Formats: sequence, structure tokens, C-alpha cells
Amino acid sequence: MGIFTGLFGGKEENKKEEKDLPWIPLTTVAQLQDIEEKSKTKTQFIFKHSTTCGISRMVIKMFRDTYNFTEDQADLYYLDLLQYREVSNETGYKFQVIHQSPQLLVVKNGVAVADASHGSITDLDLEKYS
Repeated sequence: MGIFTGLFGGKEENKKEEKDLPWIPLTTVAQLQDIEEKSKTKTQFIFKHSTTCGISRMVIKMFRDTYNFTEDQADLYYLDLLQYREVSNETGYKFQVIHQSPQLLVVKNGVAVADASHGSITDLDLEKYS
């Protein structure tokens, strides 16, 4: 055991178990119509993520730790906005939100009822939208 391992712990000791979320990949513009329709009976969340942004990586980890919905309560979409730029742009147009990254949209009854970006994502009280 090295001195640093003894002081700070090994990788395995410091490794926090991450919970898996029921992500649905958002990869086509056509899915936005499905999200609009499904939002009439179940809350739809869209998480727009920039895979090259350190802030976005930090926020998605915090979001993962606080997300507590089952697949029966809400659908959770993941949008890699760098890989699917057209889908990202159309998401903003369709749901009338200004593009930001990272960003979480809450869609109910066909419209975005809330959106937040950066650290404000984890401040949203998602329970009131379920």
C-alpha cells in the first residue's frame, strides 16, 4: 500500500456507484412529435448534453444522483447536441426555448412547462411536474 493510497484511498474505495437512468436516445426530429403526443399522458424530460463540455459532464452527474422517477412516471430523453445538432435546433423551435447547454426541458400537454440550464437543472422541483 503506497502512502497516497493510504491517505486518499484507492480507486475502488473512492469509486461512487452511479445509478443507471432510463435514458431514451433522442436522435431524430420525428421523435419530437412523439414526445409532444406522449406528454399529454406522461411527463417528458429532455436532457440536452454537450459531450465535450466539462460543466455539462458535471451537471449530468448531479442530475443522475437526484433523478427519482420511474419509467411509469416519466420518460427521460438524452440528446447529444453535438452529434444531433439538427434535433437540438428543432427542439428549441418546437418547444419555444432558447438553446442552452446543458439544458433540461420539461414537456407536458404538448408544451415546455419548464426549462433550466447549467446548475439550475438540479434546482428544478421536478416532482411538481409529474
